[in-house]
Amino acid sequence: MLPANARLRKSREFQAVFSKGKSVADSLLVLYTLPRSDESVRFGFSVGRKIGGAVQRNRVKRLLREAARMLLPEMTPGRDLVIVARVRVKDASFAEVVASLGRLLVKSNASVRSEV
Repeated sequence: MLPANARLRKSREFQAVFSKGKSVADSLLVLYTLPRSDESVRFGFSVGRKIGGAVQRNRVKRLLREAARMLLPEMTPGRDLVIVARVRVKDASFAEVVASLGRLLVKSNASVRSEV
């Protein structure tokens, strides 16, 4: 589970990342990134109603949180990240979600890895 200090919770924090940050996308996810002044990495997750009912949306959020937790040690410090789920993510496996998020992190320079 992601630690509480690694989560974006307030609407204004999400809005700052959406309005001032940069985005990269693939068929499963959209990743917004915004540099921070301190060394922490914080995540926010957005899963809309197009994904499905509450059960499907919560499943997708759990998948995204776990993928983010797994990739957290590889993150460049000092970033706020918002992950937006696209409709195709509800049919994706966990491995596909992790791979997609890893590619987007590398593409946005938010990961210390140089390749996927």
